[in-house]
Amino acid sequence: MSRMRFGAFLAPHHPVGENFTHLLQRDLALGVHLDRLGLDEFWCGEHHSTGWEVIGSPEIFLAALAERTARIKLGTGVVSLPYHHPFMVAQRLVQLDHQSRGRLIFGSGPGALPSDAAMLGLDPMRQRAMQDEALGVIIRLLAGETVTHHSDWFTLNEAQLQVLPHQERIPMTVASSISPSGMKLAGKYGIGALSIASNSSEGLLALPTQWSFAEEAAAEHGQTVSRDDWRVLTAFHLAESADQARAEVVDGLQRWNNEYNVRVLGRPDAHHADDKWELLDTAAANGTAGAGAAIVGTPDEMIGALESLRQLTGGFGTMIGFVHDWVSPEANHRSWELFARYVVPHFQGGTASLRRSAERVEANKAELMAGAGAAIFAQIQADDRASAAFSVTIANAATQAGAGSSAAAGAAMSAQRDTAEASDSSESDS
Repeated sequence: MSRMRFGAFLAPHHPVGENFTHLLQRDLALGVHLDRLGLDEFWCGEHHSTGWEVIGSPEIFLAALAERTARIKLGTGVVSLPYHHPFMVAQRLVQLDHQSRGRLIFGSGPGALPSDAAMLGLDPMRQRAMQDEALGVIIRLLAGETVTHHSDWFTLNEAQLQVLPHQERIPMTVASSISPSGMKLAGKYGIGALSIASNSSEGLLALPTQWSFAEEAAAEHGQTVSRDDWRVLTAFHLAESADQARAEVVDGLQRWNNEYNVRVLGRPDAHHADDKWELLDTAAANGTAGAGAAIVGTPDEMIGALESLRQLTGGFGTMIGFVHDWVSPEANHRSWELFARYVVPHFQGGTASLRRSAERVEANKAELMAGAGAAIFAQIQADDRASAAFSVTIANAATQAGAGSSAAAGAAMSAQRDTAEASDSSESDS
């Protein structure tokens, strides 16, 4: 596998009550921050209800971010295909790919929020089949094919895109949860998968079997899939100490759990928590198998948890950090900076060679320093003026520093004499 890559997933999850215009600017600022830190990917979702998940068009948001950034790849995380005519999705993707100069990743899903589907009159039992149908058409359109397709929810008559993507092939991925449908779709079309349910303990435990669904579906449809194209979502918050990280997170995590997951969504696996510290202990077990999925602590704890996650899954290509509002914007930016400074280079090989160099010098420091000192004294002794000046320097140092330094100075002068005698002996022998 290639070295691990890293990104961020902005659903977003913003508490109700803040100025929407300001929230958008704050989200864009985070994207710019992550681009400067060198992260690989930034994902943005599509939602139309709940009051918390407030970005309705990932394409518009990512187009604005493309103008503010230089290198980070931009993923639609995700476009809910049953909500749109496939031809219009393909058109928007092509334009965004050109506006971002080929930095687009196309992520799709069936639609995550039942409230969105209800407003649009969609049958939840049909959404995954609709995503499959639309995705097959979009892939053909993006490849430059002329497509005629008649469905009970959209029609195409000899349709073709007048402009093709900037990239030869836009990277694609599908959202995958606990059920096997997303992974099977990835295998059917030979594209990537984004495991979003790994943000929960149930989804974390399902990961070991998830990839097998993609491989089986790929074999069935004559496709191939790569773990390099598998993205796994993880929630985290980092600080200089574990206590600081926990103190910064605990109130926001409780609000997110009680006000959004329980009160608004009514998730069956979420329960109202009166004790915020008990909730934190449950939600953030820092990679302990079978426990909470979030990581709250130091960069070293994050590294250990990701090593465990990589072992649990059998390997994946990209770790995607879940963007939350559990902490202040300032603490959030600092957390991502710690992540980029210490966690990313650990997995991308940026520190291993430096550590080996330090260890090699440490193991040989006595021999190396002795050789360097002898070479310096030899050069001093070879020049009368340098030798005289050095003697004055040693004497002054001894006077200023006292008896302790006098001993050190005497040792240095003794070494100087030994070097001189060795030099004289060498000249006599010659």
